[in-house]
Amino acid sequence: MSQAEGVNVQRRRVLIASTAAIGAAGVAAVATPFVRSWTPSAKAEAAGAAVTQDISSVEDGQMIVVKYRGKPIFVVKRTEDMIGTLESVKPLLSDPDSSASLQPEYCVNPTRSLEPGILVVEGVCTHLGCAPNYRPDVGAADLGGNDWYGGFFCPCHGSKYDLAGRVYSGVPAPLNLPIPEYSMDGTILTVGEA
Repeated sequence: MSQAEGVNVQRRRVLIASTAAIGAAGVAAVATPFVRSWTPSAKAEAAGAAVTQDISSVEDGQMIVVKYRGKPIFVVKRTEDMIGTLESVKPLLSDPDSSASLQPEYCVNPTRSLEPGILVVEGVCTHLGCAPNYRPDVGAADLGGNDWYGGFFCPCHGSKYDLAGRVYSGVPAPLNLPIPEYSMDGTILTVGEA
C-alpha cells in the first residue's frame, strides 16, 4: 500500500482553499490601512484649500488676520493717507520696486495689491519667520520718528516693513513680505486662488 492511498484528496483541497481564503483576508486587513495612509487627511486637505473672508466690516486703517496653510495672512484696509505715504518711504526701502519679492504678477505695482485700499500679505518676517506687529502710527519715536510712516515691525530682531510690506534698508530681513495668490469679489476676499 502506497502512502497516496491513505490521503483524502477532497479534504486536502478544502484545507488548501480555506487556508488561501484566510490568507487573502489577512493580506487585505493589513493592506487597507496602509493604502488609506496614502490619502491626505481632511485636515491636510483643508489646509491647502482656499480661504474666504468677508472684509466689509473692516474699518479704515484696521488690520485683520486670516489663517491660510498654517500662516497668518495680514489684511489691512489702507486709508488714502496710508496710500499717500507709500511714495515718501521709497528712499528708505531695500527693494522699493519689489523686484526681488515673492508676489503674483498682478501685484507688481506701487501698492503691491489688486486694489490700492486693500493690502494682503503673509504675516511672516522674511528674516527668521517671526510674526511682525502692525504699527500704523506715523512718527513712532521707537521706530525712527520722522522716518516711520506706519507699517509692520518685527520685535525679534528689529526688521521694519512699510504699509505695502516692503522691507526697510539696514534691517536683518532680506526681502519684502510675500503676497499670496488672492482675489477680490466686492468685499469677499479669497486667499489661495486668483
